[in-house]
Amino acid sequence: MVKKKIPLRKCTGCQQMKEKKELIRVVRVDENQYYIDLTGKMSGRGAYICKDAKCFEKAFKSKGLERSFKSAIPKDIYEKLRNELVLNE
Repeated sequence: MVKKKIPLRKCTGCQQMKEKKELIRVVRVDENQYYIDLTGKMSGRGAYICKDAKCFEKAFKSKGLERSFKSAIPKDIYEKLRNELVLNE
């Protein structure tokens, strides 16, 4: 039996490689359209963040998402991410 390869992605907060299923994906579809992709299947440029409030705060302070997308992220995306993390805990 062949073992399936598990995709790994880097968290923009803690900079650790983790399984794709353990992370939340933020997607940029157009220049100024950002979405939170919980399925991980939306088309567009993606950046990942752990489902941990500490990682979120690190990414927010170090502007990890801005570096990944090379552009400013709207505040409402950060609010949606924060709310998603509160629901997961």
